[in-house]
Amino acid sequence: MLDRIKEIYAYREMILSLVKRDLKGRYKGSVLGFFWTFLNPLLQLAVYTMVFSRIMRAGIEDYYLFLFVALIPWIFFSTSLSGGAGCILAQQDMVKKIYFPREVLPISHVISQFVNMLLSFLVIFPVLLFSGHSLRTETLLCLPLIMIAEYMMALGFSMVMSAVTVYIRDFEYILGIVMLAWQFLTPVMYSMQQIPANMQWIFVCNPMTSVITAYRNILYDGKMPQLQTFVFAAVVGIVMMTVGWGIFYRLQRRFVEEL
Repeated sequence: MLDRIKEIYAYREMILSLVKRDLKGRYKGSVLGFFWTFLNPLLQLAVYTMVFSRIMRAGIEDYYLFLFVALIPWIFFSTSLSGGAGCILAQQDMVKKIYFPREVLPISHVISQFVNMLLSFLVIFPVLLFSGHSLRTETLLCLPLIMIAEYMMALGFSMVMSAVTVYIRDFEYILGIVMLAWQFLTPVMYSMQQIPANMQWIFVCNPMTSVITAYRNILYDGKMPQLQTFVFAAVVGIVMMTVGWGIFYRLQRRFVEEL
């Protein structure tokens, strides 16, 4: 495994090149171009805020902030998995013709989504300050840690999805339905207090619940995440990346034949 890590590190320039190409080419040809990085989450925020604060009456103070600080991390996770599922198929000509560690493709895809999330946080911080929410230094120090935990989780899942999709092409389409259900089973648009007591165990078992809760504690509540919340997110992130990488490594041996 250590040798594999060294090999992937040797291809870091390739990863960086793929990330740059994805970021530059994502909105190529569109009128607003790179501004869609900020507009996409803002438009989703507007729709969800209208539905849950005006129509369904969520009854949460500063609901737009409550939603925004959770929606941005969720978009990162969701796009990492949904787009990552097809990242090997999208580069199949390159996979067939040249050798490189196949992990480079899901890694570069997730990194590009992570950069998008970081850019979106450029909108979150001014909105928080403008709304009067205080940003405590000690809580903000926890933010990079939960980001890393979520990145590892997203990368682990993306590696599994991308490898399985090579063998089962329908999986890419099934994943869209799975991600929709997963979003509604994650407290992104509502709080844990609104979930019936007999269903809370489902949300507790959901690995993204701890991630979203930690983001919300840090940015919306302005307090330190509970230790068990952070530890659970970190452990799941490490385990999922390790397991996902192991599955990917086994399945990638026959990528060329299956493509």
